[in-house]
Amino acid sequence: MNAHAAPEAPPEESTGAGWWLKSVLTWVLLFALVGLLVVTIVLPLAVGGHRFTILTGSMRPTYPPGTLVVVRPEEPVELAVGTPITYQLRSGAPEVVTHRIVQIRRNADGEIGFVTRGDANPVDDEQIVRPEQIRGAVWYSIPYLGYLNNWFSGSKRTYTIAVLIVLLGGYALFALATDTRDRLRAKRERR
Repeated sequence: MNAHAAPEAPPEESTGAGWWLKSVLTWVLLFALVGLLVVTIVLPLAVGGHRFTILTGSMRPTYPPGTLVVVRPEEPVELAVGTPITYQLRSGAPEVVTHRIVQIRRNADGEIGFVTRGDANPVDDEQIVRPEQIRGAVWYSIPYLGYLNNWFSGSKRTYTIAVLIVLLGGYALFALATDTRDRLRAKRERR
């Protein structure tokens, strides 16, 4: 037996500055992604709401183009002057606009109607908005996320979500395998 054998290198510690930075960045990224999913998908679904992208400058400066607005259903009698709403341009049509209520009217039969205007527009919208046209009142908005929402639609959304699931699952398996390998190595070295 040789008494002068070179000492074995200590096992790699997971306490260095690089490890901590990597861990913090990973957790921050994870929380940011989960938060983004919650505010763009989970919360709207929970209240029966919808996501829309502001495409024009008619609501500047409040909602510039590219802003994602999340609307939730409101009873027409609960809507007030000053409330931004998203409504169908024609009842049953897919095209919508988000403008602010500037006046509430009732006709001789007591039916309610809303006069709207974009924040950047000098005049009221021509058509009175009927309750059945309203998709909801703006609940909250996220600047610039509307661009991603527009790009991230239809088949692109399906493929992107599938790729993200595969990548996150692969990363989780890689992290699990690496951790298991390190634990087994440390256990062997303690013997």
